[in-house]
Amino acid sequence: MDYRTYTRRRLFIGLSLFLALVVVSMLSLSLGEYHVSLGTIVDVLSGGGSPDDRLVVLGIRLPRIIAGILVGASMGVAGAVLQGYLRNPLATPFTMGVSHGAMFGASLAIILGAGYSLNSGQVFLSNPYAVVLFAFLGAISATLVILALARLRGLSPEAIVLAGVAMSSLFVALTTLVQYFADELQLSAMVYWSFGNLARATWSEDGIMTIAFVLTFIYFLLRRWDLNASTLGDDVAKSVGVNIERERLIGTLLSAFITSVTVAFVGVIGFIGLIAPHSMRLTAGGDYRFLIPLSALAGALLLVSADLLARLILSPMNLPVGVITSFLGAPTFIYLLVRMEGRR
Repeated sequence: MDYRTYTRRRLFIGLSLFLALVVVSMLSLSLGEYHVSLGTIVDVLSGGGSPDDRLVVLGIRLPRIIAGILVGASMGVAGAVLQGYLRNPLATPFTMGVSHGAMFGASLAIILGAGYSLNSGQVFLSNPYAVVLFAFLGAISATLVILALARLRGLSPEAIVLAGVAMSSLFVALTTLVQYFADELQLSAMVYWSFGNLARATWSEDGIMTIAFVLTFIYFLLRRWDLNASTLGDDVAKSVGVNIERERLIGTLLSAFITSVTVAFVGVIGFIGLIAPHSMRLTAGGDYRFLIPLSALAGALLLVSADLLARLILSPMNLPVGVITSFLGAPTFIYLLVRMEGRR
């Protein structure tokens, strides 16, 4: 296969993912308890439409879809980068303790007074931005501890992954301890937050996630050759001039940053960072020049599709999208684990 054919195939895969994302996004705008026709969607996006149609399309569904695209793309890129720098196919933001750190932070904020309110049996956080702040601090703290250990003790990539698993266990224990002392309403609020839910995102939150994603995405694209070298081993990376220790620390920190921003706003959504990069490796190979943007597109498509399924499968009830992604991710995780063992 010559280079032009190699490139064209990956561009075709990227274009196919993009078109599929557009189709699924239009279906997500249209389908639901309140049906909106394609013509009405085009009319609303052009500035027309009835007040009800504009509320449903622009006020409810479009911010949710954009959040799904941003969260899925962020987790897809973060998973691809972590797997490259740590040379471990099971390395993802979810397995590195970021999501569990966010859960602990959110639970701590709720029990300290971020609060809750009840309305027709629904649980709402009375101070959601305090919960977001604590969730972000909890998520990023998990990574900072791991990076500090890696810097001070010179941990290997394998040890860094194990440290992430240990941090996940620690934050699960801390969250359980906080929940033990919570009353019934606080516990309801904690459980409500832990369900990944794209409906929480607003236009302002989409804007924050867009800035975080674009900046880190550009940085990782600029480091695509360093990522390619890192997958061949530290010695090879150093021989071509890559400061692999520094790049590994920065890459891990930025991966945790974009993940913590998204998790803080929409809750815990697992396994996107595992499924998206591996599906792209199987179809397009491990070249990070293409793997980074393709993982972003695959992650976005996967999460928007999962959210659409979560809204329709028990309509008019909405399942948490995190449940759908976990059903998809658990078999993938087991498959990769068995595959790794089979290579030994």
